[in-house]
Amino acid sequence: MNISDVRNFFWNHHRGVVSTRRPDGSMHSSIVVCGWYYERAVFVSVYPKSVKIRNLRRDPRCTIMAVTEDWRQFVTVEGEVTLFGYDDTYASEMREVLRDVYMACSERRAEHPNWDEYQQAMIDQEAVVVMVRPERFYGVLRDSE
Repeated sequence: MNISDVRNFFWNHHRGVVSTRRPDGSMHSSIVVCGWYYERAVFVSVYPKSVKIRNLRRDPRCTIMAVTEDWRQFVTVEGEVTLFGYDDTYASEMREVLRDVYMACSERRAEHPNWDEYQQAMIDQEAVVVMVRPERFYGVLRDSE
Protein backbone atom coordinates (compact mmCIF):
# COMPACT_ATOMS: atom_id res chain seq x y z
CA MET A 1 0.00 0.00 0.00
CA ASN A 2 1.30 3.45 -0.88
CA ILE A 3 0.15 7.00 -0.12
CA SER A 4 -1.75 7.12 -3.42
CA ASP A 5 -3.82 4.13 -2.30
CA VAL A 6 -4.53 5.88 1.00
CA ARG A 7 -5.51 9.14 -0.70
CA ASN A 8 -7.83 7.39 -3.16
CA PHE A 9 -9.49 5.37 -0.40
CA PHE A 10 -10.17 8.43 1.79
CA TRP A 11 -11.44 10.34 -1.27
CA ASN A 12 -14.04 7.64 -1.85
CA HIS A 13 -14.91 6.33 1.63
CA HIS A 14 -16.05 8.69 4.37
CA ARG A 15 -17.18 6.42 7.20
CA GLY A 16 -14.49 6.50 9.83
CA VAL A 17 -13.37 5.64 13.33
CA VAL A 18 -10.89 7.84 15.18
CA SER A 19 -8.94 6.62 18.19
CA THR A 20 -7.20 8.90 20.68
CA ARG A 21 -5.32 8.24 23.90
CA ARG A 22 -6.92 9.00 27.28
CA PRO A 23 -4.80 10.44 30.12
CA ASP A 24 -4.48 6.94 31.66
CA GLY A 25 -3.12 5.57 28.35
CA SER A 26 -6.25 3.65 27.38
CA MET A 27 -7.87 4.28 24.01
CA HIS A 28 -11.01 6.24 23.19
CA SER A 29 -12.70 5.59 19.83
CA SER A 30 -15.57 7.37 18.12
CA ILE A 31 -17.13 7.46 14.70
CA VAL A 32 -16.52 10.39 12.34
CA VAL A 33 -17.13 11.45 8.79
CA CYS A 34 -13.67 11.68 7.25
CA GLY A 35 -11.90 12.58 4.04
CA TRP A 36 -8.58 13.63 2.50
CA TYR A 37 -7.31 17.21 2.28
CA TYR A 38 -3.82 18.40 1.29
CA GLU A 39 -2.18 15.02 1.96
CA ARG A 40 -3.86 14.68 5.35
CA ALA A 41 -6.70 12.55 6.66
CA VAL A 42 -9.31 14.98 8.01
CA PHE A 43 -12.53 15.26 9.97
CA VAL A 44 -14.52 17.98 11.74
CA SER A 45 -15.53 17.75 15.38
CA VAL A 46 -18.56 19.92 16.03
CA TYR A 47 -18.10 19.79 19.78
CA PRO A 48 -14.78 21.28 20.98
CA LYS A 49 -15.10 19.81 24.48
CA SER A 50 -15.56 16.25 23.23
CA VAL A 51 -13.34 13.54 24.66
CA LYS A 52 -11.49 13.14 21.35
CA ILE A 53 -10.63 16.86 21.12
CA ARG A 54 -9.60 17.04 24.79
CA ASN A 55 -7.39 14.00 24.22
CA LEU A 56 -5.87 15.49 21.05
CA ARG A 57 -5.10 18.80 22.75
CA ARG A 58 -3.15 16.86 25.38
CA ASP A 59 -1.58 14.25 23.07
CA PRO A 60 -1.72 15.22 19.38
CA ARG A 61 -1.48 11.68 18.02
CA CYS A 62 -4.34 9.58 16.73
CA THR A 63 -5.39 6.80 14.44
CA ILE A 64 -8.15 7.27 11.89
CA MET A 65 -9.60 4.37 9.95
CA ALA A 66 -11.87 4.78 6.92
CA VAL A 67 -14.06 1.82 5.99
CA THR A 68 -16.21 0.76 3.07
CA GLU A 69 -19.94 0.58 3.50
CA ASP A 70 -19.81 -3.22 3.80
CA TRP A 71 -16.82 -3.10 6.24
CA ARG A 72 -14.81 -5.45 3.97
CA GLN A 73 -12.06 -2.93 3.21
CA PHE A 74 -10.33 -0.31 5.31
CA VAL A 75 -7.37 2.01 5.42
CA THR A 76 -5.85 3.25 8.66
CA VAL A 77 -3.70 6.37 9.05
CA GLU A 78 -1.64 6.97 12.17
CA GLY A 79 -0.02 10.30 12.83
CA GLU A 80 0.21 13.62 14.56
CA VAL A 81 -2.67 16.06 14.27
CA THR A 82 -3.02 19.74 13.62
CA LEU A 83 -6.14 21.32 15.09
CA PHE A 84 -7.90 24.34 13.62
CA GLY A 85 -10.50 26.00 15.83
CA TYR A 86 -12.12 29.39 16.15
CA ASP A 87 -10.04 30.05 19.26
CA ASP A 88 -6.70 29.83 17.42
CA THR A 89 -7.42 30.37 13.70
CA TYR A 90 -8.37 33.56 11.88
CA ALA A 91 -12.07 33.57 10.98
CA SER A 92 -11.36 33.96 7.26
CA GLU A 93 -8.95 31.00 7.27
CA MET A 94 -11.35 28.91 9.35
CA ARG A 95 -14.18 29.64 6.93
CA GLU A 96 -12.05 28.44 3.99
CA VAL A 97 -10.72 25.35 5.78
CA LEU A 98 -14.20 24.32 6.93
CA ARG A 99 -15.60 24.69 3.41
CA ASP A 100 -12.79 22.65 1.87
CA VAL A 101 -12.91 19.95 4.54
CA TYR A 102 -16.71 19.73 4.29
CA MET A 103 -16.34 18.95 0.58
CA ALA A 104 -13.42 16.56 1.19
CA CYS A 105 -15.58 14.58 3.62
CA SER A 106 -18.68 14.45 1.41
CA GLU A 107 -19.64 12.12 -1.40
CA ARG A 108 -18.60 13.47 -4.80
CA ARG A 109 -17.11 16.63 -3.23
CA ALA A 110 -20.63 18.02 -2.86
CA GLU A 111 -21.22 21.68 -2.10
CA HIS A 112 -23.33 22.53 0.93
CA PRO A 113 -26.78 23.85 -0.14
CA ASN A 114 -26.34 26.93 2.10
CA TRP A 115 -22.77 27.90 2.99
CA ASP A 116 -23.80 30.83 5.20
CA GLU A 117 -26.03 28.55 7.29
CA TYR A 118 -23.25 25.95 7.51
CA GLN A 119 -20.65 28.52 8.57
CA GLN A 120 -22.94 29.91 11.26
CA ALA A 121 -23.61 26.41 12.60
CA MET A 122 -19.86 25.76 12.77
CA ILE A 123 -19.30 29.05 14.62
CA ASP A 124 -22.17 28.33 17.04
CA GLN A 125 -20.82 24.83 17.74
CA GLU A 126 -17.20 26.02 17.92
CA ALA A 127 -16.19 23.34 15.41
CA VAL A 128 -12.64 22.02 15.30
CA VAL A 129 -11.00 20.71 12.13
CA VAL A 130 -8.60 17.83 12.73
CA MET A 131 -5.89 17.07 10.16
CA VAL A 132 -3.79 13.92 10.59
CA ARG A 133 -0.35 13.85 8.95
CA PRO A 134 0.27 10.24 7.86
CA GLU A 135 3.27 8.75 9.63
CA ARG A 136 2.15 5.16 9.14
CA PHE A 137 -0.69 3.65 7.13
CA TYR A 138 -2.03 0.19 6.45
CA GLY A 139 -5.25 -1.61 5.65
CA VAL A 140 -7.02 -4.18 3.53
CA LEU A 141 -7.87 -3.38 -0.09
CA ARG A 142 -9.54 -6.08 -2.16
CA ASP A 143 -10.16 -6.26 -5.87
CA SER A 144 -13.75 -5.50 -6.81
CA GLU A 145 -15.88 -8.60 -6.64
